[in-house]
Amino acid sequence: MNPICNAIGGRLVASNSTRIVDVFDPATGEVGGRLPLSTVEEVNGAVEVAAAAAEDWGRLPPLKRARMMFDFKRLLDENADAIARAISAEHGKTHADALGEVARGIEVVDFACGIPHLLKGEYSRNVGPEIDSWSDRQPLGVVAGITPFNFPAMVPLWMYPVAIACGNTFVLKPSERDPSAVMLVWDLFCRAGFPDGVLNVVHGDKVAVDAILDHPKIKAVSFVGSTPIAEYVYARGTAKGKRVQALGGAKNHAVIMPDADIERAVDALMGAGYGSAGERCMAISVAVPVGEKTADALVAALKPRVEALKVGPASDPAAEMGPVITAAHKAKIEGYIAQGVTEGAELVVDGRGLRLQGHEGGYFVGGTLFDRVTKDMTIYREEIFGPVLSVLRAESWDEAVGLINAHEYGNGTAVFTRDGDTARAFADRIEVGMVGINVPLPVPVAYHSFGGWKRSLFGDHSIYGPEGVRFYTRLKTITSRWQAGLRAGAEFAFPTMK
Repeated sequence: MNPICNAIGGRLVASNSTRIVDVFDPATGEVGGRLPLSTVEEVNGAVEVAAAAAEDWGRLPPLKRARMMFDFKRLLDENADAIARAISAEHGKTHADALGEVARGIEVVDFACGIPHLLKGEYSRNVGPEIDSWSDRQPLGVVAGITPFNFPAMVPLWMYPVAIACGNTFVLKPSERDPSAVMLVWDLFCRAGFPDGVLNVVHGDKVAVDAILDHPKIKAVSFVGSTPIAEYVYARGTAKGKRVQALGGAKNHAVIMPDADIERAVDALMGAGYGSAGERCMAISVAVPVGEKTADALVAALKPRVEALKVGPASDPAAEMGPVITAAHKAKIEGYIAQGVTEGAELVVDGRGLRLQGHEGGYFVGGTLFDRVTKDMTIYREEIFGPVLSVLRAESWDEAVGLINAHEYGNGTAVFTRDGDTARAFADRIEVGMVGINVPLPVPVAYHSFGGWKRSLFGDHSIYGPEGVRFYTRLKTITSRWQAGLRAGAEFAFPTMK
């Protein structure tokens, strides 16, 4: 079994690291690959290669960069099925879910193809006597991304296409749990004609992360992962003078109003709560029905649906949900379920102990449903990142909104209602970055931007879209006057227009 290589300067480079981890197939528990964890020297080498490529790449006309991005997008479209299969083999999500991940990544590449338009500055003529002023957005140089296991293709594509189209070069440190999809996409990137050194991939763990955060030639870092690590990345990166956008965890609520269509709300909660085995930062993990009658109807409708949830490997076309990422994560999720029972929540459907014939070694957890959860319980306060949906009953709309606004996370939320006034008031009052109205997963399209509030985002910029362009560029403003407009004599007062 050949170790997975880094990708530096347009070629595959074997790591010299003696620290090697196994990459597993979550559906079987079997080892599918071996991954060396890069050394500090190897990360530094990738940064130097990116720095050497940065000047020429940043000076290239934006339209030429965009034409390569168009070719990259075409290759991604042609190879989407192969990328999805690589995702499923190491992450475990169903093939349909993996294809959806690839599609949402390609949408950001689509957006990056049009970045020349967004790099245009503003121009003002005659801001003073024969003085003109204009602005320009210029690349930072070398930037880096640190990405999570749950979207091994999509999240990197949320970062480097925008950064590279803006004129930067990029060093990517993907998750060590499912690296193969990243490498397949990197090969397509090279085939699209991008120069060597524009995109570099180094595999690793905290050693590689710290090397990225400490390197003086890296000007900005994008991160997606858990809140404790996001906070660490933000603190260490900004202390080194870098721009940092660090997207953290979530506890996303869906409010179900008494006037909501219960069946449609249940459909939405099933997909949003159990899709991708709940391993999404935008997963709905808390349902908040307003009123006892609404809550009783919701739980009654959810229970048989959760019990009938089809769990299986990606090779099963009927599977609605696959395994979770590792044996350790499976144990952690099952520990949360046990703690929920201990703390007094009503376990309506128990997903523990699921074993599939032929996949006894797989990391499967069945869909789990809790009712009568309270805000002091661990399963409510903490992000479980698994197929566990908690029902927390609220007496009123105000109580539901107050509950969400009081939580430390503010990533995504949704409300299900037929009333326009309720929906509008919810969107206005809720202290969450991404809001859905009868939409369970309000992930913005590529030409908007993705980002939460509170402890779900550290930094001033959301990811991709217009915010991504602002993050990966810096503003320069030029004020110009030619000799013909100069008057003799020095001016010592602060310049003003009179």
